Amino acid sequence: MQIRVLGCHGADCLVDGTERPIRQESCGFLIDGSVLLDAGTIGVQLTMAEQRRIRVVLLSHLHFDHIKGLPLLADNLAEGFDTPVLVAATESVMQGLMDHVFNDKVYPNFFQLPDRNHPVFQAHILEPGKPVTLGHLDVIPVPVNHAVPTVGYVVKDQNAALLYSGDTYQTEDIWSVGRTTPNLKAAFIESSFPDELGALAKKSKHLTPSLFFKEFQKLGRPELPVYAYHMKPAFKTQIQAEISRFEIEQVGFLREDQIITI
Repeated sequence: MQIRVLGCHGADCLVDGTERPIRQESCGFLIDGSVLLDAGTIGVQLTMAEQRRIRVVLLSHLHFDHIKGLPLLADNLAEGFDTPVLVAATESVMQGLMDHVFNDKVYPNFFQLPDRNHPVFQAHILEPGKPVTLGHLDVIPVPVNHAVPTVGYVVKDQNAALLYSGDTYQTEDIWSVGRTTPNLKAAFIESSFPDELGALAKKSKHLTPSLFFKEFQKLGRPELPVYAYHMKPAFKTQIQAEISRFEIEQVGFLREDQIITI
């Protein structure tokens, strides 16, 4: 399984780099070139040809930074497509898309355009806790503890599995699923704020480095490669330093344009 990081931050920002400014983008992860895990970043990282290879979009929740690339993807695919892109999400997320985004007011309803029999997007409702096969991947959506209804995912192919926490505060079910998943090769776990902003993290239902470490320990797999993501750009350096103080055997920090093969 190959995961291409299109965006991995808790906001969009242009930051100073050694040779040129560096874009930090909202969360979007392209799996094997055809399955998109969250849709915060798409078009600014993918060519038109690459966008046309997307067959499935998995959404964790309705917050803007995880769906904002979806309308513009629809625009880019609206001409010359063969089959609809499957947009997979829980019922509450799908209803939110229809009510607040693709409502013909904020944006055209590409679940019915160009026509109802041949739309750009096709909705697929996920049931939390129920495994489903989407394309070449087996997917388990698992409820997590965020400010709005949210799921993380365990995504599997024939050889490996990835755990994706989604936006979450302290939670339980996804770690239980991860503990019993054969061939789990990596975990992506959010860490949005530094420890000193623990009160804000609790109110907004996000993790800090100390909570990141405690949640990772619940997996019971200390040797598992774990990657922090969803770091708010303003606090990224501080979050990385705080996570690095913990004794984690294989810890990394996701960055745009990174490719991880598991």
